[in-house]
Amino acid sequence: MADHAKTSSKDAEEGGAGAGESRTARPELRWPVVVGVLIALALYTFLPSGLFAAQRYVVVAIGLLLLIPLVAINPHHYVKETRLSRLGELGLALVIVAANQLTLVLLIMQLVQKSTEGSGLLLAALQVWVTNVIGFALVFWCIDRAGPVARTMVPRAEMPAADFRFPQDEDEDTVVEVAKGSSAKSDWVPAFVDYLYVSLSNSMAFSATDTMPLSTRAKALMALESFAGFVLLAVVIAQAVSQIG
Repeated sequence: MADHAKTSSKDAEEGGAGAGESRTARPELRWPVVVGVLIALALYTFLPSGLFAAQRYVVVAIGLLLLIPLVAINPHHYVKETRLSRLGELGLALVIVAANQLTLVLLIMQLVQKSTEGSGLLLAALQVWVTNVIGFALVFWCIDRAGPVARTMVPRAEMPAADFRFPQDEDEDTVVEVAKGSSAKSDWVPAFVDYLYVSLSNSMAFSATDTMPLSTRAKALMALESFAGFVLLAVVIAQAVSQIG
């Protein structure tokens, strides 16, 4: 898979086609992912001191150490991939999600205990929620259709089965101006911003909206994100009501 992606990336840079099929999709930009990761790590860094105190700096350090070589491999666009870079990208996403779930548990425990630092914990709840949205977006982005490099470089017939079905994946038989942007006619593929929207809408609606999870792992991840968001919201509302009372 990694070797295939390398070959396909070379073809794309030369203006050619991937093996067995012409791809017109543009390689994805690197900067939206970097901005998302840095925002997530910054939010994690500035959580209240009582939450995951010393460990947070270990998590941030691991995140930055994983991010730097990934940026070095693909500084502008996702055109190269190795087995290590693929594992590093997925590992970075999982570190953010896992650390944030632990922080979520600690935060809920403190909110339930009706700590005197109520306003600070409510702000922390927002930080945890936003980090959760970004973290799950990164995981969705990493796993779907074998990742960002494969989505634009590998012939569609050779891609693994999709984890998510976007509206563009089924718009080819609609009116002309809509069909122009479909996957079948324009070689459209989702980018990080698309997965960020999926994650945001899933966290706010507690269910899939316009993008449907197809695989078991995608459904499990979306269920976990929805459950975490629901529990956090319920506890925050209860805490806010108790403070008003």
